[in-house]
Amino acid sequence: MSARLPRVAPDGLAAAVVLSFLATAGLFYVNIMAALVTGLSDGLGIKPSSAGLIASANVYGAAAGALAAVFLIRHLRWRIAATAALCGMIAVDLISTRITSVPLLTVLRLCHGMIGGLLVGVAFAVIARTRFPDRVFGMLLVVQFGIGGIGLWALPPLVPVYGTAILFLALAAFSAVALAMLPFLPDYPIEAPAQGGAPTIPIAWKPLLATAAAILLFQAGNMGLAAFIIALGRNAGLSQDVIGPTLGTANWLGAIGSVLVIVIGTRFGRTKPIAISIAVTVFVTAAFHRSDIPAVYIAANIGTAILWAFAIPYLLGLAAAFDKVGRTAALGGFMSKMGLASGPLLSGFLLDHGGYPVVIDVAVLLLAASGVAALFPALLLDRRQRAILSTQ
Repeated sequence: MSARLPRVAPDGLAAAVVLSFLATAGLFYVNIMAALVTGLSDGLGIKPSSAGLIASANVYGAAAGALAAVFLIRHLRWRIAATAALCGMIAVDLISTRITSVPLLTVLRLCHGMIGGLLVGVAFAVIARTRFPDRVFGMLLVVQFGIGGIGLWALPPLVPVYGTAILFLALAAFSAVALAMLPFLPDYPIEAPAQGGAPTIPIAWKPLLATAAAILLFQAGNMGLAAFIIALGRNAGLSQDVIGPTLGTANWLGAIGSVLVIVIGTRFGRTKPIAISIAVTVFVTAAFHRSDIPAVYIAANIGTAILWAFAIPYLLGLAAAFDKVGRTAALGGFMSKMGLASGPLLSGFLLDHGGYPVVIDVAVLLLAASGVAALFPALLLDRRQRAILSTQ
């Protein structure tokens, strides 16, 4: 049936949108992490650290799935793998609506994460086969922030009415949408190099490992704070009437950062965009210390959302640039999941033993370290790109 359907152009805007939905389906819970953690805590009556553990289990499972994709991507028929993963995720989400036990739910979400992580790894590998992976990753963030903003705004008020089931039903619904869009994608065979793209270069492991570290640290620093951003606002004395619209608006405006990536691409290289955006992110994240001032809380949320959406496509693009088959892109996805999982787990521990000021300080340190780690591979790839252009 899918063979009779029209296929979108491999490197066109429609393909970027569909690939973004496919990748987002595997990690949509990350985009509504704050609503998920707060909803689980409120709906099940558990401590924030327990809710953070459930959420982290979901992302650690995703990391395992993404790591498996690194080794399996050459041998998988990606369309069949993506279809099976989406169906599996929908099934697990529906089962999750009936579970109230924290241990059982933790195990179940770990399994969900493993399936979703494999899906993301497959999607990232396919994105690496496109002509402009940085721009597709930018579109990915547009989708994530746009849909995530709706989730953060709409889901928390629904939990007291419908319980935690509404959270998992939302995840299942998004996976169903991605499943319906999947048949419209072209095949993206490994054997077909992107026309007009840069020639394939051997994998340079030292800069690749630096890139992996940068992605891990960046995602951990951002998500460690973002997962508890609702609780941070409440602790600072802000009402839900301020927090909810702020997070929704911040996510929608965060898409501006991704749009800039789509427009700019790599015309200015990767070093300057990465260095400037992460440096500003460090400053804006530190501003959360004054979340007791509503204007600062609002501005910091909007600022970090835009900068996050701008920087991470370039970091993932760094990983994708090392291998057109998609293995290093899948590795970047694995490190991203490790960071997204470790951030909330670390912050939950810090909240039990230190408080929000310590969480903010640690996030700032992780982000700064990420910027330092990213400079080496970014400079290397920029020099290679200039050398290629000079010979054309």
